[in-house]
Amino acid sequence: MDTFSMITGTTLNRYQLDIPSCTASLDVEEFSGAEKLSELYYYTITFTSAEKNIDAAQLLSKPAMLTMGGGALQQLADCKRVHGVITTFRRVNRSEDQSTYQITLQPFLFLLDKQFRSHRFFVNKSVPEVVEQVLQEHHLHDWEYEFNLKQHYPRREQINQYQESDLAFIQRLLAEVGIFYFFTLQEEAQSEVVHFADAQRALMFDKTLPVNSPSGMSDSGAESIWGLNITHNVVEANVTTRDYNPRDAQSVLQSATADMTRGNGEGLTYGEVYHYKLRHRERGDKIDPQTETANFYARLDHERFLAHQTLITASSTAAWLAPAQVLTVTDSLPSTLPAPVQDPLLITGTGFTASRREALRVTLLAVPYSETLCWRPPLLPRPKVTGTMTARVTSAKANDIYAWQDASGLYRVKFDADREDKGQGQESMPVRLAKPYGGDVYGFHFPLIQGTEVAIAFHEGDPDRPYIAHALHDSRHVDPVTEKNSTRNVIRTPANNKLRMEDKRGEEHIKLSTEYGGKTQLNLGHNVDASRKLRGEGFELRTDSWGGIRAGKGIFITADSQTEAQGKVLDMAAVHSLLTQAVSQMESLSQAASAAKAQLLQYEQQQALMEEKLLALKQAVLLMSAPEGIALASGSHLQAVASENIYMTAGQNVELGAKKNITLAASEKISIFTETEGIEAIVAKGDLISQAQSGNIEVIAKQNISLTSTTEGMTFTAAKTLTFTCAGGAYIRLSGGNIELGCPGDIMMKQSKLLYSGPASMQSNIPELPDSGPQSMSFMLLDALGNAAPSTMKVSLFDSKSKEQIWSSAFNDGGSGCFEPPESENFHAIIGDDKWTSLFSYNDEHDIEDETDDDLDFDEHGPQYDGELNEQDKE
Repeated sequence: MDTFSMITGTTLNRYQLDIPSCTASLDVEEFSGAEKLSELYYYTITFTSAEKNIDAAQLLSKPAMLTMGGGALQQLADCKRVHGVITTFRRVNRSEDQSTYQITLQPFLFLLDKQFRSHRFFVNKSVPEVVEQVLQEHHLHDWEYEFNLKQHYPRREQINQYQESDLAFIQRLLAEVGIFYFFTLQEEAQSEVVHFADAQRALMFDKTLPVNSPSGMSDSGAESIWGLNITHNVVEANVTTRDYNPRDAQSVLQSATADMTRGNGEGLTYGEVYHYKLRHRERGDKIDPQTETANFYARLDHERFLAHQTLITASSTAAWLAPAQVLTVTDSLPSTLPAPVQDPLLITGTGFTASRREALRVTLLAVPYSETLCWRPPLLPRPKVTGTMTARVTSAKANDIYAWQDASGLYRVKFDADREDKGQGQESMPVRLAKPYGGDVYGFHFPLIQGTEVAIAFHEGDPDRPYIAHALHDSRHVDPVTEKNSTRNVIRTPANNKLRMEDKRGEEHIKLSTEYGGKTQLNLGHNVDASRKLRGEGFELRTDSWGGIRAGKGIFITADSQTEAQGKVLDMAAVHSLLTQAVSQMESLSQAASAAKAQLLQYEQQQALMEEKLLALKQAVLLMSAPEGIALASGSHLQAVASENIYMTAGQNVELGAKKNITLAASEKISIFTETEGIEAIVAKGDLISQAQSGNIEVIAKQNISLTSTTEGMTFTAAKTLTFTCAGGAYIRLSGGNIELGCPGDIMMKQSKLLYSGPASMQSNIPELPDSGPQSMSFMLLDALGNAAPSTMKVSLFDSKSKEQIWSSAFNDGGSGCFEPPESENFHAIIGDDKWTSLFSYNDEHDIEDETDDDLDFDEHGPQYDGELNEQDKE
């Protein structure tokens, strides 16, 4: 169409309103409008119509077009078209001929403000991706919006929409990263297009207007600009920003001081701005920072401040003026314009007013255009989350019975408010669990399992910074403590590992248990079964599997009373008294044995054991005490082993009994001594055998010795000589087949008969005694930590007198093996050959448990002599 009048038909109005959904004829009376960078434009249009009652349904939310004409009235040119949707409609007045109406025309994006969401969660998306998703959900075609971005924007772990409309949400996101937007008209579709940009290259250049103030009421139809006003403001001099990333806690996420004037603003700017905002995870390069880093945000913030340093306003008749245009104002030479407007200007806002009576007037707001400084939209406040949100712990594995965490121990959750389907285990960013105590690989952490209800809180109320504040029980996940057991304090894991503390007065108890091995429990106090019936009092340590009690410095087990734990842990007064009494008894018996020339008791060693080891657990010993008795019972065997001595002392009796045999064996000697009552050896059945296989048997009595066979005879046998003597000098000797009787006095024979015959003899039954042979011995070589000598180490033994080698071999697990000792009591041992290696010099800075060969110190030595070994060193 060549002229605007061809569009308007019969009217000569410069301004045309076209609403396809309305059939009535409309005539624009007046309008006003405003357009700004990163804001929605709006036009308030008043029009008249012969249709006196236009239905609102024909207008609201319907598309409309406002066309502004320019030039001579008879040949109007199409200067500007504004497309949008009608957002408000009202009837102003009515006359006999017509009605007056008023509408507001705004872009389609305005309708996004009517879609409100209290909660929405975007995971693993960038800001442009979120904005595009929202636009597409509102059915915008890809040609109705355009992203012209210079920077690459990373995907954020989570972006939350909270108590915001869709419009407010995307406006806030865009402003945070410095993306501005503006509108243009798509010529072919005659519809608005929204452009998103972050750099100057997206602006519209090559726009020019001359300075020319209108004369009177006429501008002669020429487009011009006038009324240029400049406002200068003092703005902030620089910006520093800082953040903290718990996943990179050692890094300092503080930006360099950002001054986007490069020092040229000195005297015109003032003040340092410091932001601590939870929004960046990296510091970024100082000169060319990556997006959404500390240095990026610092530079962005300063560009926002500088956008208000110089503000220019003006008036014009050019209807085509629009935000995002770079305008050059021309003037006659030499120019009389102020310096700031002699260079190109970036239009940030325009205003339009016109009516049937008044020509179009355009006002504009601009800032100096710069190739190094980009205009940035002002920050919009982030909503603050008050309180907490409920969510469920999730897992990538369905019906997972274990916690699903990442390498840092973080969880994923599914918000109850989230109604969108997301990948299982990907419903949120990784979130931390708040705990009452924590530190470097220590702390307080009970893993949360899939389905557990949790309360999500937010750092400083920031909806994009969630964390798990605490866990909650619900009807599906019942609390372990309810009205049924309200006196109990319980910690229970999903596998029924449990710590239970009962506070019911008179029934207090503690139970620590696990299900492994059937049941393994430590029960303290008033112990009950599953039905709460008493099963015992005190304490119980039990398991259906193996058990072990180990204490490296010693164990003291006692039944001696210590009321209400008032005494010391190692209070041994009672056991000390018993041990001292036992040593005293042994000393008394030893003195009696000494008087009787019997084997002495080693009571000194028993006293040394008590004083140097047992009392106060000076060494690694096991000490047991009970005032009323100790019993050991076994269904099979009972073994007592000591590498040195076993001492048994009783204040009264020591009784040994066996259903079958009692065997006593000693490598050297068995000594039995009684002080007052004697020794009884009685065999109810069987034989009483006494042998000295390589020595003598002595039977001595101060009074009588009586040998009696009650039903059979007695036989005395000797391999060489059998001699009977008496204190008077008489004797009988049987030797070599002869009988010799001798006495200093008379031989008296009383008999009824005396019979003589020829020679006779009786064969003697001399039993053959076993030869026990020499005894063998061995020894162990250990370091101070108890580690055995290596098997490659050799040992050679030499008689200390003859210097002859007795035995030579390598160690086996620290043992020398058995060998026959020399006749002399002492011998020499040479350990090693030419050289041997000690593996027992540990570095004190390492735990022995963690030692490897790389951590050991090696020392080489020549042949080593351990000196003479006495009898106590022999095994």
